[in-house]
Amino acid sequence: MRLIAAAMIGMVILAGCTTGKDYSAAGVDPIPGSIIYGGQPRTKLTKSPIGSTFPHNFIDQYGQQVDETYMIQPDRTLKIVHREIRPIRFGGRD
Repeated sequence: MRLIAAAMIGMVILAGCTTGKDYSAAGVDPIPGSIIYGGQPRTKLTKSPIGSTFPHNFIDQYGQQVDETYMIQPDRTLKIVHREIRPIRFGGRD
């Protein structure tokens, strides 16, 4: 009986785990500075695996640090799957 209870608890714990991030949503709209702002790049990433991700960092028009993560789609277009915007700090002060 204890073995069955332990197995049930283990299954409940494992059911709550995920194997990775879910990138199935529509994506984030591009902003000035994004790779896909104004359309997809002319060249396709043919050697990168479908579903792979890569970062892109830039300073936006408001002087903020923007960190974006892109995913390569099955048709070889890019989708922004994550964006983080934060002000740039000078002098190590908050």
